[in-house]
Amino acid sequence: MRLLTINAGSSSLKFATFKLGDAEPVCEHRGQLSGIGQGTAKLSGIDWATDNLKLENHRDAVALLLDRLEVAAVGHRVVHGGTRFTAPVTVDAATVAALRDLVPLAPLHQPHNVAAIEAVAAALPHAPQVACFDTAFHATMPEVAARFALPEKYWAQGIRRYGFHGLSYEAILHRLGDDVPSRLIVAHLGNGASLAAVQGGQCIATTMGFSTLDGLVMGTRAGLLDPGVILHLMRSEGLDRAGLEQLLYHQSGLLGVSAQTADMKTLVESDDPRASLAVEIYCYRIAREIGSLAAALQGLDALVFTGGVGENAAPIRARVTEAIRWLGDVDVRVIPTDEELTIARHTQSILQGRLLG
Repeated sequence: MRLLTINAGSSSLKFATFKLGDAEPVCEHRGQLSGIGQGTAKLSGIDWATDNLKLENHRDAVALLLDRLEVAAVGHRVVHGGTRFTAPVTVDAATVAALRDLVPLAPLHQPHNVAAIEAVAAALPHAPQVACFDTAFHATMPEVAARFALPEKYWAQGIRRYGFHGLSYEAILHRLGDDVPSRLIVAHLGNGASLAAVQGGQCIATTMGFSTLDGLVMGTRAGLLDPGVILHLMRSEGLDRAGLEQLLYHQSGLLGVSAQTADMKTLVESDDPRASLAVEIYCYRIAREIGSLAAALQGLDALVFTGGVGENAAPIRARVTEAIRWLGDVDVRVIPTDEELTIARHTQSILQGRLLG
């Protein structure tokens, strides 16, 4: 039985295939379709003939995969599960409707996740699909960590700290196995970036909040930002919602400070002072937030770096590690994440009628 995992982004779609059985799912292929809806698309990671590839939308991308691959089930990464979905679920029409209702909470991610699910349903109406949520990992946070200091009615409406990158954090805990430190911080550093504080194997705090805009400096997102800045920009520059979304999601962070690029390798190697400043702010924010999460944990036993930057940018790891020396003897590790395997494990478990512990 072959499983397809799908991780749909705004103009890309990461995928992998796994053989399912009684033991751990075994990966067969991994790949990515990029440039969806942007003219000529590109396939990487798998050797298929795809000259002059045109993919107008995610439905076209899914159709290409299902035309080339024989699959019996599909597992999806879904960014937002709200307060309702705190564990992976089998997808049906009611689930899709509920996921669509969550689009306002993740407007730049959720629509593409839903589009991929709908495309699979149209092409393979009888194939089971499972939705796995980035927010689910953080559902164990206590109210004191999840709640904003806003009136009660907003908490009742689901205005709270959700946290993201949960599938990546799950992958790290799976790889650690029985060797999960009691007080652990995992740093998922990629184009998007966040930290999670894990105590006794469960998340107790994280840097991302209600949206993927909060917390650390990221490739094109500023991270932690005084809400008064938003109010000021609305008044002084007349920015509307679309303008604010463009600024906050696409024009800030490393790109905004450097005025050059969001690519960390390019910034680290650049001798431009603006690039150096962008890297300095990036590392400073990580070190400060590690201190914050260490306070929540009441100490720190281990720090794990993962994600594209976390796994590959040794100068960034060195700067951060040096900045937290005051915490004492901390076990620092680099562990590659594997969100696709996490999705496959959850999907296999649900198909077998059980949930992962």
